[in-house]
Amino acid sequence: MVLEGCSEAVTPKALDLQRPSELPIVPTGTEHSIDKDIIKYGEFIVLGYNGSLANGDRGRRRSRLALYKRPSANGVKPDVIHITSTPLASKALANLGQHSVSYTLSRSQSVIVEYSHDSNTDMFQIGRSTETLIDFVVTDTAPNSQLSSETQSIQSTISRFACRISCERSPPYIARIYAAGFDSSKNIFLGERAAKWRTPDGLMDGLTTNGVLVMHPAHGFSDESPPGVWREISVCGNVYALRETRSAQQRGKLVENESNVLQDGSLVDLCGATLLWRTTEGLGNAPTLKHLEALRQEANAARPQCPVGFSTLAFPSLAHREVIEKQQPWVYVSCGHVHGYHSWGCRKEGGGAAGDERECPLCRQVGPYVPLWMGCEAGSYLDAGPPSHAFCPCGHVCSAKTVKYWSRIPLPHGTHDFHAACPFCATWLTGAKGYVKLIYQGPLD
Repeated sequence: MVLEGCSEAVTPKALDLQRPSELPIVPTGTEHSIDKDIIKYGEFIVLGYNGSLANGDRGRRRSRLALYKRPSANGVKPDVIHITSTPLASKALANLGQHSVSYTLSRSQSVIVEYSHDSNTDMFQIGRSTETLIDFVVTDTAPNSQLSSETQSIQSTISRFACRISCERSPPYIARIYAAGFDSSKNIFLGERAAKWRTPDGLMDGLTTNGVLVMHPAHGFSDESPPGVWREISVCGNVYALRETRSAQQRGKLVENESNVLQDGSLVDLCGATLLWRTTEGLGNAPTLKHLEALRQEANAARPQCPVGFSTLAFPSLAHREVIEKQQPWVYVSCGHVHGYHSWGCRKEGGGAAGDERECPLCRQVGPYVPLWMGCEAGSYLDAGPPSHAFCPCGHVCSAKTVKYWSRIPLPHGTHDFHAACPFCATWLTGAKGYVKLIYQGPLD
């Protein structure tokens, strides 16, 4: 268990951290317009929000955040180790005004590792806390979270100080992830019940309550890359096999041939939200919002028609996503036939709502009938291919390579479950493949 107490307030000057509000924040889709003199380490994208939070991106609470080189380094590194026998001595050491990690072994013994300034790295922190030392505020993601503007009332499983990222200030700007973040007293506390141990070199290490899981793609972020293996990252950045359950006190086995270095396409799970890491190089090869808008216009220019009602269909603009319009294309997810909206064919009396079981009038296959939406989070795309496929059962549309990639990625859910999910809305995928190829009817003239 990670204790998140903070004994006294610290002034912004004492924190010596670059305020997140002073960091340049670039809206999604303008990745290539940033000043070339500014060094960008990469971007985190929260899966399930399709380009923006339901109530809009604001400050540090957003669906996507870029990490930039700070004006001055704020990184830290392990330095002096103290072994204390009394809680008083432990508290005194923990309030020296410098970063430290406290490992409580028993009521009478603690190990405190003091951290010193590292001029070669920049540190960024991610968590649920809204305190200013958190650079990226992340809350729990629920399926179809984009459709709900209400705040979840359930208790969050994301830690207030979930993890920290250390980026090297010199090329190749390597980014590393560590479990747990420093609180406003610059401390990380691991209590008696937390999983912790001594390492072979005499240092201490441990895990947070619900853990920080990472999966690196086996061969990069590409359609030919099979899923990697989910691992757990420790407070010191070591890699371990998963625990039996998410919060078990017994750690997994050390994985010596893997590291905490983030790669393009690495996934970070905080037990309630999953983040996708894209490197600057990876984003340079990814589509932008401008590309996606061109694909939408091209699809509409083909004038797809409803094969029954003969009305012309059109994808709504990216700005009006999730708002059903009159010309909205709908699909039978069992077969992929695209239609305009109609209320007949429902297998339930008095039905007709999205997702109801319907019988396709063209091939008679029965399955959910849902509106089609363009996937708007460009960072989740594998390429800028045409919108030819849709995830099942949510109906988010993107390229063939993108649906095939995400349909085979098992994302953590709860304490020990894994499910493939749509990266745009976090809905669990269904059906044999988790996606369907769209069959459009061209114009009759």
